[in-house]
Amino acid sequence: MTHLQTLTGTPIGSPVATDSNQAKTVYDALMQPSEALRDVDVVDFLRQELARAEHSVCEVPSNPQHLEDWIGEGVANVAEQYSAYLQARHAGGPRRFFTGRSHALYFLQHVAPTKLVDGAWLYGLLPHWSDYRFHGLIRTYLEELGDGDPALNHVALYKKLIADLDCDPGDTLADIYYEQGAIQLALAQHGAAFLPEVIGYNLGYEQLPLHLLITSFELNELGIDPYYFSLHVTIDNASTGHARKAAQSVLSLMPMGAERDEFYRRVVQGYKLNELGIGSKAIIKSFDLDQEVVAMLERKRMFGQHMHSDYCRLEGRTINEWLAEPNQIPAFLDALLNKGWIKRDEDPVNSRFWKLIDGAGAPMFGVFSGYEKQLLWDWIAGERIVEESAANAFRFQFRNKSSGQPDVQASIAQTDPDLQGLLSDLEHCAPNEQMTLLGAFMCPAMHATPAGLYATRAFVKAMSENVKGQSV
Repeated sequence: MTHLQTLTGTPIGSPVATDSNQAKTVYDALMQPSEALRDVDVVDFLRQELARAEHSVCEVPSNPQHLEDWIGEGVANVAEQYSAYLQARHAGGPRRFFTGRSHALYFLQHVAPTKLVDGAWLYGLLPHWSDYRFHGLIRTYLEELGDGDPALNHVALYKKLIADLDCDPGDTLADIYYEQGAIQLALAQHGAAFLPEVIGYNLGYEQLPLHLLITSFELNELGIDPYYFSLHVTIDNASTGHARKAAQSVLSLMPMGAERDEFYRRVVQGYKLNELGIGSKAIIKSFDLDQEVVAMLERKRMFGQHMHSDYCRLEGRTINEWLAEPNQIPAFLDALLNKGWIKRDEDPVNSRFWKLIDGAGAPMFGVFSGYEKQLLWDWIAGERIVEESAANAFRFQFRNKSSGQPDVQASIAQTDPDLQGLLSDLEHCAPNEQMTLLGAFMCPAMHATPAGLYATRAFVKAMSENVKGQSV
């Protein structure tokens, strides 16, 4: 066995054709207990994805020694483009990404499968915590986990964001929106066998994209806390942050012998995995308010088609009759407009339909989620949404709050069974087994839970003591 095989496991092998529904299957299996994996070949999925990424355009330098300069040039280019964006906005230009608040919530929904496994690709490297060559990558993973602080844990932050906005996508998204998350989880599961690909994927993911800066700016403008996104702007910096650690890790972990070129080739292949699936900009461009309103009401139709009384009729048909068959929603909306129940391009409170779904005593109170109500609000308001949401674009509206971590965790420890189990296991665990036990609770599916957050804090403390030469 060559040195490369010793370090990275078995070579990748031949690809197989991609199953169009495979990404969500892999994603769901890896976010569930291990028995869910029995019918899922994760390695085969990774091979397929690498084969698909083979011909993606890639600007990574051919010489790894040039990586840090290349990253610096990329950041400078992004900064220049962002400066031009801000100048255009100062001059009165429109938002580049989001036409309104519902558009922003649509984006947050559709990127959720990826954001809810943020950092996952590095999880498989935790067993190397005592090897200094892996410290940059492992520190990146720990920082994605907020070092165990829920106010900084990226997944906990995103879960709170979509909960506060009532825009959880549920199980409505197509397979393509799970592809990046499935890749990250698959790399987490097989980090040893795909070490060069993990390093390369990390190199690509930790670069600062222009869309992250614009997203943060426009979410704030629309009254949506951008902290999850602005946090990535700071920690992914090319000076001391994740982007620089990513480049340094490539050089730290490359073999010194004949396998060096093959290792770097695989690093570049891992980088290309970032190009698969549907990216943030494509998701933003895919939003169409009219179509999304119709699609949302079509999903609701199945639940509401027998729930209305027959005394109210629109154009001779009861509401139940309007909802009885698919593809009638556009005509139903026209009927509401003709009847005057919806008055477009006016304040939605002037529409009888809006009063049925919002406010004290509304007959359909609670039927629509926050996102669904925002869709209807923006659709009814029309051009008003541009006028009403353009104020204070440059004023930051949010201030981060303390997590209250000690009190919160002390309270949760009394009731959370996973945390109680972890604490009990640690008491009876040999010192040399504790890091493995803690690492198990830091997996992508668990690290944002009370037990996972506690395990992360304990792992960080033990790793720090080891670096300082203290016993673990």
